Amino acid sequence: MNPTLLHPTPHTPHPIPHTPVISIQNLDHYFGTGQLRKQVLFDINLEINAGEIIIMTGPSGSGKTTLLTLVGGLRSAQAGSLQVLGQELCGASAGELALARRHNGYIFQAHNLHSSLTALQNARMGLELNERISIAEMQQRSTEMLELVGLGNRLNYYPDDLSGGQKQRVAIARALVSHPKIVLADEPTAALDKKSGRDVVEIMQKLAKEQGCTILLVTHDNRILDIADRIIYMEDGRLATNSTQAAVAD
Repeated sequence: MNPTLLHPTPHTPHPIPHTPVISIQNLDHYFGTGQLRKQVLFDINLEINAGEIIIMTGPSGSGKTTLLTLVGGLRSAQAGSLQVLGQELCGASAGELALARRHNGYIFQAHNLHSSLTALQNARMGLELNERISIAEMQQRSTEMLELVGLGNRLNYYPDDLSGGQKQRVAIARALVSHPKIVLADEPTAALDKKSGRDVVEIMQKLAKEQGCTILLVTHDNRILDIADRIIYMEDGRLATNSTQAAVAD
């Protein structure tokens, strides 16, 4: 008998090539034209890997939200390179940006819920662009996601009948119901009290890890920095050095 059959050599899988979900190189960005043209981002270099939770912090007006909107395809990057899921967004057309946005889930401070729609209908909007999902499946997945964020008993409530924390939970459900590859959050806890804010980010953290998606979160809220795998600091349109980032994290 062949001895290798008794003691087979352990199979070593081939390493998977390392490809960042978000790769930014030498990115500059400007607002305005002519004499009013003003540079707001300077030589941004950043790589974010699949499944990471990255918090971006820094003073107001430092360029955090601008960078978030560029990554999210909400506006076109102007100079340098910005690749998201392998697609170059610098100089991208409106159609290319629209396609890129389909991979993202968005959570904002103002939650942006439609007041005329119930929690269930608002959450379902995260699936409306997916033509392969039936209405029945949309209903089921939206219901399940709202149950996961603790709103199973508020499915038919309108935003005006929900607290601030509950509205943000609906926004989280809407952002995550389509299982996006990237979640972009801009000050999601700014309007919430300490407990509600904590609950919201812990739900985001748990569901994102379960779904394997990447989170880029902008915040001034020092109470939630501990959920991050990595903290980056921006000031005056520039990302801080690693030493400054470490000081912020500490």
